[in-house]
This record gives sequence, structure tokens and C-alpha cells, in this order.
Amino acid sequence: MGYFLKILVSATLLVVISEIAKRSSFWAAALASLPLTSLLAFVWLYLDSGETEKVAQLSYGIFWLVLPSLVLFIVFPMLLRSGLNFWLSLITACFVTACAYFGMVKCLVWFDIQI
Repeated sequence: MGYFLKILVSATLLVVISEIAKRSSFWAAALASLPLTSLLAFVWLYLDSGETEKVAQLSYGIFWLVLPSLVLFIVFPMLLRSGLNFWLSLITACFVTACAYFGMVKCLVWFDIQI
């Protein structure tokens, strides 16, 4: 699969979501909350490799790593609503989310969960 096509499809999806958000935050959120990035990754990986086991491993890994990503969606709006400016809220929420990822990786190692 050509890189240009992958970039075009992926970028178009992001632009469509941001344009929808200008009109309706609900519908943009509904579309963005779908695991579209994961679905695209599954399709691109399968088309490139033809290996369903790789796709299954990717799906399993995504499951475990989605959990700490949810921290961003809790911390970011809390910071914005507390009056912190957009950029500082975004950077702080990203940092806290990175810490959550680090913690999740440590937990996975501790429980001997291989992803």
C-alpha cells in the first residue's frame, strides 16, 4: 500500500473530524471516539503483511494502552475549566498522560502481560 494513499486517507479523516467539530462538538466527538486510527492501522498492517496474527497482537496491545490514554480526556477538560490556558492545559495533560502510560507499562511488566 502506497504511503501517499495512507497519508491521504488518514489526514482526510482528521480534517473531516475537525471540520465537523466547528459545527457540532457532539458529532465530532462521536466520530473521534470511534477507534478509527486503530481500524486504519489494522487495515494498513493487514494489507502490507497479510498476517492476521500481527493484527491480533496490535489489537491486544491497543486494548491495554487505551486505558492510560483515557487520562488525557479527564485531565485536559478539568484544566481548561479551571481557567488554565489552552497550551499549558494541553502540555500538562500530555505529561500526566505520559506518566499514566509509564505506569501502565510498569503494571503490565509486573503482571507479566506481554504486548
